Amino acid sequence: MLDYHLHLWPHSEHDTPLRPEQLADYCARAREAGVTELALTEHLFRFRQADALLGGFWDDGRVPPALAESMADYWKFHATADLDAYVECALEAKAAGLPVVIGLEVDYYEGRMDDVARLLADYPFDVLLGSVHWVGGWRFDDLSDPVSMQEWSTRQVDACWEAYTEALEELAATRACDVLAHPDLIKVAGHVPAAPQEWWDRMAEAAVSSGMAAEVSSAGWRKPVGEQYPALGLLERFVAGGVALTTASDAHHLEHVADRADDLRALLTAAGVRTLQGYRSRRPYPVAVEG
Repeated sequence: MLDYHLHLWPHSEHDTPLRPEQLADYCARAREAGVTELALTEHLFRFRQADALLGGFWDDGRVPPALAESMADYWKFHATADLDAYVECALEAKAAGLPVVIGLEVDYYEGRMDDVARLLADYPFDVLLGSVHWVGGWRFDDLSDPVSMQEWSTRQVDACWEAYTEALEELAATRACDVLAHPDLIKVAGHVPAAPQEWWDRMAEAAVSSGMAAEVSSAGWRKPVGEQYPALGLLERFVAGGVALTTASDAHHLEHVADRADDLRALLTAAGVRTLQGYRSRRPYPVAVEG
């Protein structure tokens, strides 16, 4: 088993020092859960290098002022770390024999993914997660932000799923990343269409056509939606389409590392999945679900 989605800092913190012993603690907890390899995947937007390249992407005239202001504050708070220091810390952990690979969680930036790819090309990443955390300037999954959550009361759920799915399709088509993280994240606050099958079909097709893997994550069990990512119907579509899979906790705290790994293992086994996909230098290799 893998835990291929881990963060070093909770969203409530910034300017937090990198601590190699934190990675050792992560690995020890994962080992207890039968997880053999971890991927460090901090958000790209938390680094100053991303700020220099992408900061202000929301100032395009299409984002409502309240959302633009919220995004500007959010970005300013988080974009404080140094990407070079992060990579060096991960390399030290690998050199010390810890079972970690170096990655990032890369949000989708409309029309800017070529710029992102150039920024990341010279770093020794093993895996890049592609994710959609905002539609335009709306952080639909920021449960702690009243401005963002208020939008759910003014938007149609089907329209939100459509906009999210379009962004996911565009992200996958760029082939800038290796794995679709929490692929149906749009459901995080518990807003699910009466008939989500159309969007599940398109999410699965995006993975198939791009060759990307998809993440099976326990994080949704800790959110209002109360189920794993992806939903069972979407997971079945990934399996039927031959989409490679990773497993993840999306932990921001030690206590969530390898969270509910046994439940993920059981879910995959029931779906007929025997092999996951690990990465080295962005090249895939097989990892057994069991053992």
